[in-house]
Amino acid sequence: MSQNPQKPAGGAPPENALSKSYDPHAIETRIYEAWERAGYFAASGQGAPYCIMIPPPNVTGSLHMGHAFQDTLMDTLIRYHRMQGDNTLWQAGTDHAGIATQMVVERQLEAEGKTRHDLGREEFVKRVWQWKAESGGTITRQLRRMGASLDWSRERFTMDDGLSHAVTEVFVRLHEEGLIYRGKRLVNWDPVLHTAVSDLEVVSEEEAGHLWHIRYPIAGTKEHLVVATTRPETMLGDTAVAVHPDDERYKKFIGKMVELPLTGRKIPVIADEYVDKEFGSGCVKITPAHDFNDYEVGKRHNLPLINIFFSDAGVNLPGSPYHNLDRFKARKQIVADLEARGLLERVQDHKLMVPRGDRTGAVIEPFLTDQWYVKVGPLAQEAIQCVEDGRIKFVPENWTKTYYEWMRNIQDWCISRQIWWGHRIPAWYDADGHIYVARNAAEAHAQARKKHGLEVPLEQDEDVLDTWFSSALWPFSTLGWPGQTKELKTFYPTSVLVTGFDIIFFWVARMIMMGLKFTGEVPFREVYIHGLVRDAHGQKMSKSKGNILDPIDLIDGIDLETLVAKRTRGLMQPQMAKKIEQATRKEFPNGIPAYGTDALRFTFASLATQGRDIKFDLGRIDGYRNFCNKLWNAARYVLMNTEGQDCGLSGKIELTAADRWIVSRQQEVAAEVESAFREYRFDLASQAIYSFIWHEYCDWYLELSKVVLTDTHSRPEQLRGTRRTLVQVLETALRMLHPVMPFITEEVWQRVAKLAGKTGATLMREPYPRPERNLIDAAASEEMRWAMAVITGVRNIRGEMDISPAKPLPLMFQDGSPADKKYLEANRPYLAALARAESITWLDKGQEAPESATALVGHMKVLIPLGSLIDKRAELERLGKEMDKLEKELAKAKTKLANPDFVARAPQNVVEQEQGRVQQFETALVNLRHQRVKVEALPG
Repeated sequence: MSQNPQKPAGGAPPENALSKSYDPHAIETRIYEAWERAGYFAASGQGAPYCIMIPPPNVTGSLHMGHAFQDTLMDTLIRYHRMQGDNTLWQAGTDHAGIATQMVVERQLEAEGKTRHDLGREEFVKRVWQWKAESGGTITRQLRRMGASLDWSRERFTMDDGLSHAVTEVFVRLHEEGLIYRGKRLVNWDPVLHTAVSDLEVVSEEEAGHLWHIRYPIAGTKEHLVVATTRPETMLGDTAVAVHPDDERYKKFIGKMVELPLTGRKIPVIADEYVDKEFGSGCVKITPAHDFNDYEVGKRHNLPLINIFFSDAGVNLPGSPYHNLDRFKARKQIVADLEARGLLERVQDHKLMVPRGDRTGAVIEPFLTDQWYVKVGPLAQEAIQCVEDGRIKFVPENWTKTYYEWMRNIQDWCISRQIWWGHRIPAWYDADGHIYVARNAAEAHAQARKKHGLEVPLEQDEDVLDTWFSSALWPFSTLGWPGQTKELKTFYPTSVLVTGFDIIFFWVARMIMMGLKFTGEVPFREVYIHGLVRDAHGQKMSKSKGNILDPIDLIDGIDLETLVAKRTRGLMQPQMAKKIEQATRKEFPNGIPAYGTDALRFTFASLATQGRDIKFDLGRIDGYRNFCNKLWNAARYVLMNTEGQDCGLSGKIELTAADRWIVSRQQEVAAEVESAFREYRFDLASQAIYSFIWHEYCDWYLELSKVVLTDTHSRPEQLRGTRRTLVQVLETALRMLHPVMPFITEEVWQRVAKLAGKTGATLMREPYPRPERNLIDAAASEEMRWAMAVITGVRNIRGEMDISPAKPLPLMFQDGSPADKKYLEANRPYLAALARAESITWLDKGQEAPESATALVGHMKVLIPLGSLIDKRAELERLGKEMDKLEKELAKAKTKLANPDFVARAPQNVVEQEQGRVQQFETALVNLRHQRVKVEALPG
């Protein structure tokens, strides 16, 4: 139903009316800048504390769909609780992103023909800080575009002085308790970056490869074992061949030695249940220094660890013919040498998961190095218990199981990285290799003097800490820990952590362990786990797939050529670039239109179900852009009919059933929304608000209000009552919608607020609507449901019979109850206006009705005489033509069946098909004749 703005009853629209069309770009930046200038994002200092820590985005980053989705949910919660009157803080900040940031600056140096080593560590770090100051704010600017109401005045950076102090303090305390240690262990190693990386920085995807079956001769015999491997080069570091202890084929070889091909070494055959008897030959080469599973087998059997690689993954075996070869060149040479010696039994194609560094694309090597570790076992126990006893609650609850599985199988955490940008390890070494962990160099020297009795030179550890180490302290370090600040006392523990399931272990679990260890409290009360944003087909968004959507492009729009250039930029393979270009041109022939921030945010909220995947379809955002238009036009109608008018803020008013119904419905919706937010069901909250505003307020109430406002018989108190209801329901709806759609609601509210008796400076500081049970009016709701059902029934008949909405029609009511009759009398004006009733007739019991089209409202029939719907002469002419056509078709079919040759020669199914046609034609003719009789009986 349309609610196009009309002139107000009794006057022209004011000069300062809302613009005719909704233009998000005309309002969004202006409104956000006004909010930030006014300091509205800061905590109020009053009410119950409510705090969310933003998962700190990388300082190198730009906003992607996952960020935009997650930040929409957090901002919705923050705005909701701010309007609830809570002392609300959304803590802003960014992560220094050690590896990513160092790569950015190293690329800049490379363009200048330099490396970081040309600058030296101190100058290189200065250069990174310079880059951060000049170019590191992209994502924070984009967060502002998304309407994120973070307290920017408290913005933190994981390398700022306060957080750096917290990092050092935590490291030193953990080391003093024996929970941080240095040791030689296997790590994920990126041979391009020359550093250990976390599991989250390793992307494993299936690739086509080979399985090489190699013969390992049994020493002193003519027998051999066949070992299959996907990495032949690592055989240079083998220290055993393992078989399953129960494998009858190989029991006789356990304890014997095999000759390791190409090396001149002999290694033992061992028995270990790690081996799968059914896979391959049942024999597994064990390379403890270059495979995580083999490393564990090596520890069980006390096998030596032979590291065969340099840090760039070149072969490091002096005296070997493969020394200094790149690992993949070494692989080719080893395979050729094995084949030449008759030791390569066969090669088969094989699909395998290949781990690659997410930033370099290099194949990751398990690599044996000295690293710093956190002994997390002791920390994990209470972290498990706090979830078991309810101090922390996961939403949805099923993620608790995932958390437990990870925590109960936890491994020590490698926290060192071999780069320059980051928190430098607070450890110093003397010439003898003694380690002094201290808060600063002076403290380290004091420890060394105490040990040696004199001053000795010390060198600080070259490594820096894993970025996740400082992130693990985020909930309390940002609030001033280790100082006992007012902010820490007020906002810690924080209220809820909003994050994706992919970092439950990397970030969530570590924050819980560190928070409990250093504050004695959990870092947050609840953990809301959301799904990951994928494309409309459920595919992960990636550059190589060419299906990435940029949220800023959805807000501002982007033309086709720019979009194509953006999606294919940096792709090395011309075929891939061409494929992505073609797909983009097909999907977006006109580019992407500008949808504005509010439509994008509402789309995200509506998609926030409790599933693992969020399928983002542009059709949804298009629909919610229409919702913005609907709301804008509704506001224009309301303003045109209320500005400069008496809106019932004082004096006597009279509310119609329609007024009481819409107010009542708003209370029920407020209760639904309150419950949905409590359960983190953003989808249910947004859909309840959407349905109320579009389908009930706009489609029904605004149309019902026109009847009162344009009726010359309406009493002044009725006009005041309807005007008051128009503005107050709209103002309340704007408050209800604001957390999800902040910009359009603020713009409209600024115009509506005074009419509704509001004097506040901003919508975002107004109270969020709570259900007022005393305003729920069951009687008015029942009456209006009746009226709307009648109007809908009449409209359905019009639609089915293709009757113009403007054509007045006589209505008859049959088999109605006394309550129906009462509703009819009360709602005649609405039926006359919205059902376009030419006349209204109540048929008493026993009174016959003419042939009519019928709609049911309960047991009551709403009748529209067919004579009022149909042009009798035209309908008889149409029926006659249709019957003539069917009689000809029937005659042809009967003639065919009467032909003995056709029946005898045609396939049985063809004959049966023709017989079916005869039956269909005969049935259709009977129906048409019956219909003609009805039409002939109509008057006229």
